[in-house]
Amino acid sequence: MTKKTNVGVIGCGQISSIYLEAPSKFDILNFTACADIDMDRARAQAQRYNVPKACTPEELLADPEIDIVLNLTIPKVHAEIGMAAIEAGKATYSEKPLAINRQQGRSLLEVGKGQNRRVGCAPDTFLGGGIQTCIQLINDGAIGEPIGATAFMLGHGPESWHADPSFFYQPGAGPMFDMGPYYLTALIAMLGPVRRVTGSARITFPERMITSQPRHGTKIQVNTPTHIAGVMDFASGAVGSIIMSFDVWSHQLPRIEIYGTEGTLVVPDPNTFGGPVYVRTAQEKEWREVPLTHAYSENSRGIGLADMAHAINSGRVHRANGDLAYHVLDIMEAFHDASDQNKHIELTSMCERPAPLNPGKHDWSEDR
Repeated sequence: MTKKTNVGVIGCGQISSIYLEAPSKFDILNFTACADIDMDRARAQAQRYNVPKACTPEELLADPEIDIVLNLTIPKVHAEIGMAAIEAGKATYSEKPLAINRQQGRSLLEVGKGQNRRVGCAPDTFLGGGIQTCIQLINDGAIGEPIGATAFMLGHGPESWHADPSFFYQPGAGPMFDMGPYYLTALIAMLGPVRRVTGSARITFPERMITSQPRHGTKIQVNTPTHIAGVMDFASGAVGSIIMSFDVWSHQLPRIEIYGTEGTLVVPDPNTFGGPVYVRTAQEKEWREVPLTHAYSENSRGIGLADMAHAINSGRVHRANGDLAYHVLDIMEAFHDASDQNKHIELTSMCERPAPLNPGKHDWSEDR
């Protein structure tokens, strides 16, 4: 019988719903409390998902029964809440990004390591069947040696659909900090860490108008770049190009492609868990869809949290870990720095390429 890990949620906004469904997929997780500065919101989510307790963040942090604090607050307080969880003697797992700048991220990791508390961070979509299939193809040499990659996420921002989109246009968000973690984490999982970057960034529309409800007609002041184009030199030798934008009305670019000495791999949307996955080698005249080799192709947010809980029990490194999330943060901030300073930025962070999952239905008991 799987030993349950007690999880308390701080932040009961939109994203909390899919996380609160995670125990139905991962029996190691047991949600015991929902907390929010808005108690009505905390009570509503606790009732909807049969969580025993709704409380304030302070009450949740003081609860001795909670093992992991799942931090689903807005980006600017990710590091603050994570630090409070560690100081309260708990592990912390947060939504992306890890923090809004390197200084916050470094401090969080240092405190976590100093107190022997785990730090985890989304995204965990790279653990889904789609990208895990891509990792296996690369590891098996299906496209030869990877030499390059492209990653594109272009749209016109969340103000037409998100209930409260203002934070997307403040430091710690924008397209790079909001969506970049999905793409960069997937690239690192497939190709390994990055050693240096350069890039250019701009704010195209200094003011945006909310067209969604309930704040329709409200104006947003934009205080972070909304179109970023970057180049990455991976430690492996591969060279990657990336564009993240909230300024584009339409496009026909792929999401991620990996180019190898023997062929090309088309990677599925890294904000999802499934496929499709396509390969075309030098000998092939048509693209070939590759059946997924791994499980968790449906929406499985929380798999990184479950992996972390299993890792705590077994003593191994969890995959969606703080070092990986900090490396992603370092890369994202470096794109902005490169644009401001007109140069390449040599990264000071490094991380291990996350261990791949076993093919088929993952057996956590064998995962050491």
